[in-house]
Amino acid sequence: MARKNTEKVAQQDTDLVDKLVSVNRVCKVVKGGKNFSFSALVVVGDGKGKVGFGSGKAREVPDAVRKASEEAKRTMIRIPLRDARTLHHDAEGRFCAGKIILRAAAPGTGIIAGGATRQVLEALGIHDVVAKSIGTTNPHNMVRATFEALKNVTSPRLVASRRGLRVADLVTRRDTKGKKELTDE
Repeated sequence: MARKNTEKVAQQDTDLVDKLVSVNRVCKVVKGGKNFSFSALVVVGDGKGKVGFGSGKAREVPDAVRKASEEAKRTMIRIPLRDARTLHHDAEGRFCAGKIILRAAAPGTGIIAGGATRQVLEALGIHDVVAKSIGTTNPHNMVRATFEALKNVTSPRLVASRRGLRVADLVTRRDTKGKKELTDE
């Protein structure tokens, strides 16, 4: 029984994409000299709407990366995507001094984002999005701000179920609203 579970877990891990966002060397000064350790920030995603992040510290870089990726796999969340390529709507996230604005984009736009935000969006599997970061460029804060923005994204199906409507009603409202604005001008 345990063997089948380990095979299943190993099969799931092969589908995941690990992205190393940053590695930082930390030094602790003690009586005998300096003790060096490393901290790593890793983003893990399946490229189909699940993504997570983690940080780890160890004496060696590979151990720190391993710890961070294990934490990232434990903290994965699912994000609803439109047509498996972009977000359903614009989103904004904030963490400490980091602020991020994510905007849905047309097909063929690509990922227009920088730094840690790009790593998160690539691991998530988004192909078309525009992101603007305001404030800090600290990778830890940018990753957390990006996750806050992604947590705010909802799908039309979820909104329709909350309002007690059908998805078709929401989608037609959105389409007719755009058509009315075009005809009024």
